[in-house]
Amino acid sequence: MATLLQINSSLSGDDGHSSALSNKFVQRWREHNPGGKVIVRDLARHPIPHLDAERLHAFITPAEKRTATQQDIVSYSDQLIDELKRADVIVFGVPMYNFGVPSTLKAYFDHIARSGETFRYTSNGPEGLLEDKPVYIFAARGGIYQGTDADSQTGYLNTFLGFIGLTKTHFVYAEGLAMGEDNQKKALSSAEEQLTELAAA
Repeated sequence: MATLLQINSSLSGDDGHSSALSNKFVQRWREHNPGGKVIVRDLARHPIPHLDAERLHAFITPAEKRTATQQDIVSYSDQLIDELKRADVIVFGVPMYNFGVPSTLKAYFDHIARSGETFRYTSNGPEGLLEDKPVYIFAARGGIYQGTDADSQTGYLNTFLGFIGLTKTHFVYAEGLAMGEDNQKKALSSAEEQLTELAAA
């Protein structure tokens, strides 16, 4: 039975365009995987705590020296990492806020980037420890940024995900959503066509 992990990061929840697209992909995926399991993390409804000194120190403290509070922090991170490990497919809904990813998504990344758990450094450089699997990213933007220097998301997401071992990324862009109703309809329609094809692959 295949497992899909869906992570939405729009502050608008299901009303956000990136969430709506990722939700439609998951719906199509369910049609092709009727026995599949879906795990959903909505970072607006259930935000991940942002990284602070207490959490950072908990992550780097040896297990035998952790306090009970530190162990609780690490256990929470372990749960997030376990979801990634158990998933066969990962889906991200990612809006663009002020030329970057939502801070809630960055907080999520800060909790899953753990030395010895999702990556390690070797004599040849960093090595991702997660088993590679398809990752679908639905990027919704008010303007048009794909392929320009202002697109800070694509490179960052590829770099971070690749760092922990996830290299099979597939981006679906819905751009120009704030540039008039016609542009919005065309962008969303094109994105929906793409996600339908990807879900059937």
